[in-house]
Amino acid sequence: MSENVKIIAVNRKARHDYAVDDSYECGLELLGTEVKSFRDGKISFPDAWAEVINGEIWLRSLRIAENPFSSIFNHDPDRKKKLLLHRDEIKRLNRKVEEKGYTLIPLSFYFKKSRVKVELGVCKGKKAFDKRDDIRERDVKREMQREFRGNLNRG
Repeated sequence: MSENVKIIAVNRKARHDYAVDDSYECGLELLGTEVKSFRDGKISFPDAWAEVINGEIWLRSLRIAENPFSSIFNHDPDRKKKLLLHRDEIKRLNRKVEEKGYTLIPLSFYFKKSRVKVELGVCKGKKAFDKRDDIRERDVKREMQREFRGNLNRG
């Protein structure tokens, strides 16, 4: 990512529960009060996912808290949000999702040139033994780092 990027939130649970095959940068169609809530970081998306409906991609289960400083024209916090992609990208994603086991998961939200962007991952669910292998691999890597640091401090 470039220097004009400000990360709002990262979905660490997605990388633990899913194997990410590919990722796309998407725009997000938002209302004014939703953008204000994004700037404050008041979003929640632990179980968020996207689906293709009539050639459009919609993000579900993304909760954007209402802005307490807005008037009666506040947004619905649980409404589905439209993702902005090129038509050929949507077709490619639709073909991928129709395959067995693939789903679209938001991996991170960030501002890029003052616009809200979503990193959308094409993911496949991990089995329990895959998760254990990842944890074991991470622990081994951490141990190697500790050993390496210990050798540097002694020498």
